[in-house]
Amino acid sequence: MIRKSEQLPLAFGHEPQTGRDDLLVSDPLSAAISIVDNWPNWPSPVVILAGPVGSGKSHLASIWREKSEAVDIHPTAGSDASVIAAANAVLFEDADRRGFDDTALFHVINSVRENGSYLLITSRLWPMSWPVELPDLRSRLKAATVVEIGEPDDELLAQVLVKLFADRQLFIDDKLVAYIVARMERSLDAAQKVVEKLDHLALARGTRITRTLAAEVIEGLGKASQHD
Repeated sequence: MIRKSEQLPLAFGHEPQTGRDDLLVSDPLSAAISIVDNWPNWPSPVVILAGPVGSGKSHLASIWREKSEAVDIHPTAGSDASVIAAANAVLFEDADRRGFDDTALFHVINSVRENGSYLLITSRLWPMSWPVELPDLRSRLKAATVVEIGEPDDELLAQVLVKLFADRQLFIDDKLVAYIVARMERSLDAAQKVVEKLDHLALARGTRITRTLAAEVIEGLGKASQHD
């Protein structure tokens, strides 16, 4: 329900900036950034970026896709993913969430290895946790380079919040940013939600973003996550 003093703001789009220059560098991301920056000089033709939701995997994948001119694939039964992989660098995002066919992914990896191509996979889970039944695929995955993206630290969360606010032409006091960081869920996905909710609520109420408003948003998001 909308309070009488609130108005619904127009739904302006706020597309996140996903270029290399927009990437914020910190310790949790350093290894993953290094592997993307060092392409095509990879230790193996198959690289897996593993990290929690909102940890920056999609941003890194977007940078690599542009740099390598990679083609998005989904290795399912009957797909032409292995054919595409023979002639292009390929990207398979959210492997653990979207799922895949064991044989199809096995053929993609073989195609990449045989044709001097590259495969980048993103996942929330390490490949040893994927429900793989094909022994040959398990062997191929063990030979891949797995790069873990750690949980964002306070410094990275603060940088991300400042950037997300700036993307919306909002400039927030450092003390308020520190207040939010100390109380929010520790993920880049949560940072996106906090900024989006704060912007929306401030516009709806015709007010500036304050500590009180931030506390309300963070509490509301916390309750919502408990019911998910």
